[in-house]
Amino acid sequence: MLRDVWLIFRRDAILLSRNPAWLAIGVMQPVLYLVLFGPLMERIVTSTPGFPPGSSWTVLTPALIIQLALFSATTAGFSLLADLRNGVVERLRVTPASRVALLLGKVLTNGLTTVAQAIIITTLAFLVFDLSAPFGGILLTLLIVAMLSVTLASASYAVALTLRNEEAFPALVNSVMMPVLLLSGILVPITTGLAPDWLYAISRVNPFTHIVDAGRAGFRGDFSVDAMLTGSIVLVVLMSLCVFWGARTFRRENA
Repeated sequence: MLRDVWLIFRRDAILLSRNPAWLAIGVMQPVLYLVLFGPLMERIVTSTPGFPPGSSWTVLTPALIIQLALFSATTAGFSLLADLRNGVVERLRVTPASRVALLLGKVLTNGLTTVAQAIIITTLAFLVFDLSAPFGGILLTLLIVAMLSVTLASASYAVALTLRNEEAFPALVNSVMMPVLLLSGILVPITTGLAPDWLYAISRVNPFTHIVDAGRAGFRGDFSVDAMLTGSIVLVVLMSLCVFWGARTFRRENA
């Protein structure tokens, strides 16, 4: 199966390398947030009680690379819909390749792409802005980003295979991801000192809130159990469920 995973991964990576503009396009929105929203965040952090510990850049930068994983991975199903339309999936069905390998090869490509984009954004924050974060914390947050990308890409492929509709797919993704984004505290942290009690309570139900909190903890060098445990458990459980869902959908589709 490892050979099959490698073959699918290499195919998708080669296709991506032939059009590297997508890598730059994916980075543009987080860079704009850094340039245009980051300076505002500096003033907010210094004048508003209730913000998480750390500077504005250790609050904003990890949240932006997690946001990158949220949006780039959830739209991964578009490529599968294109493969369905062009008959690529039909040709893969007649090969002896493992159906799970078809999924894993694709989601690993998504994970690698997202990590590459996250490294670009983090490097820019270091060079241009006043970001200061421990190397180990950055590596840990990049691991979180990679796992989150694999998680959401698996779910995206499962949804795309289920819907098989290029018009319904983006509508569903946008309707789900917008409240997830707003309630995860990516742009403005949702804490007890900032948000009303009802909004804070709803945000704690959102699993991505805990993942964002873990990423921010890594950037400020807080590796305590309180800072990392909940987000890590949530991420591992989500990844297991979504990869299982994606693999099951691929098996059923290719049965």
